[in-house]
Amino acid sequence: MPEIALLTNPTSGRGRGARARAVALPRLRDAGYAVRDLQGADATEARALAEQCVADGVETLVVCGGDGMVHLAAQALATSSTRLGLIPAGTGNDVARYLDIPRKDPAAAADIVLAGHTRTIDLARSGSAYFVTVLAAGFDAIVNERANKMTWPRGQMRYNLATLAELRVFKPLSYTLELDGETAQVEAMLVAVGNGPSFGGGLRITEGALLDDGLLDVVIIKTMSKPDLIRTYPKLFSGSHTTHPKYEVHRVAKVTVACSGIVSYADGERFGALPLTIECVPAALTLLCPGPA
Repeated sequence: MPEIALLTNPTSGRGRGARARAVALPRLRDAGYAVRDLQGADATEARALAEQCVADGVETLVVCGGDGMVHLAAQALATSSTRLGLIPAGTGNDVARYLDIPRKDPAAAADIVLAGHTRTIDLARSGSAYFVTVLAAGFDAIVNERANKMTWPRGQMRYNLATLAELRVFKPLSYTLELDGETAQVEAMLVAVGNGPSFGGGLRITEGALLDDGLLDVVIIKTMSKPDLIRTYPKLFSGSHTTHPKYEVHRVAKVTVACSGIVSYADGERFGALPLTIECVPAALTLLCPGPA
C-alpha cells in the first residue's frame, strides 16, 4: 500500500489547520493510502518529523497549514526526491496562491494531492536555510515583526494595521547590495528578494518573479515620502507598483543584502539578521499542484 505523510500545524490559521486535517486525512485514507498522521509539539519537532519522512523514503509529504509549514517542510525536502503536497490552512497562503490550490476547500486540496500532478520549482537559500516565497529586508520586515506580535485582527488586516503603525516612525534605510558580483549603495524604504511574486497574503512586492527561472528578483523601493508610500501600498495587491519611478528590480542568481539593524523575514518567518547572502537553487523542490485544465 503506498504511503503518504500528513504533517499538521493544528494552530495554523487559528485552528484551521486542525479542521483542514479532519477533512483531508480520511479523504487520503479512503483513496487507499497508508497515511502517517504527524503533528509536532513545536517547529523543531515538526521539522524533525519531516526530515524522518525524507530519510525513510516517503514519496509524498503533505503539510496542513500555511506558508510557515511550507517553509518548515522546504528545509527538510530541499533537493530530495520527496514530493510536497499542501492543504492550505494558514493566514497568508501565498504558496497556495502561486499554485492555484484552493485555499478554503481542504477536500479539493487533498484531491489535488491524489491526482499526482507535479511541478518542480526553485528555492532561495542562505547558508543552509531555504525559503520559497519572498525575503523581506526593510520596511516590510519591520512590519512583519510587528504583525507577528499582534493577536488581532486576523488575516491581511493585521498586516495593514502594522503597516500604518510603523509608517509613523519609519525612516529610509542605507543598504549595501552585491548583485551577481556588482556592488551598489542605495537609500531605500525596502529591499525584497523574491523567489516567487508575493508574500503576506497576496502582497505582490516582487511582481513578475518566476518560480522556475533559476533567478531571484531583487526589488528596491527607493526613498519616497510617507504620503507617496501610503498611496503606493494598495498597488502591491495588484502588482501595479512596478510603474512607480522609485521601483527598481534586478534579476540575479545571487545577492548579498546588508543593512544595519534589520532582521529579515522569509515565508512569514524570522529568517536572519542582515547581512545575508542569498542564492537561487534551481529545481530544488517538487510540489503537487493542479494538472492542466
